Amino acid sequence: MERRRLGDIMTGAIDLDDASLKAFLGKSKVTLIDFYADWCGPCQALKPVIDELAGEMKGKAGIAKMDIDQNRESAEKYGIMSIPTMLIFKGGRMVDRLVGALPKDMIKQRLGKFTE
Repeated sequence: MERRRLGDIMTGAIDLDDASLKAFLGKSKVTLIDFYADWCGPCQALKPVIDELAGEMKGKAGIAKMDIDQNRESAEKYGIMSIPTMLIFKGGRMVDRLVGALPKDMIKQRLGKFTE
């Protein structure tokens, strides 16, 4: 699945930056942000999982990615100490944190707690 921009939020995973994060969090009741880096092997392994989840969760959750090297402000604000780290937000407030290249089913289950 191709990545999408903010205007196409409900059709797939999109790339965010520090400036667009707040607007993204306001678009969906539940959001998942994957903090990653291009040089990170586990992050690259997780990439297709995040893209699949974006398609499967369409209409239930907004899913996006943020490159920590290009978006240090957000990474620092949310205390990203290792990658990949996925943050789940509900109503714009962080409600869960997942760290590591976790299996798709585990991520979907944790996200599902907030979309039901």
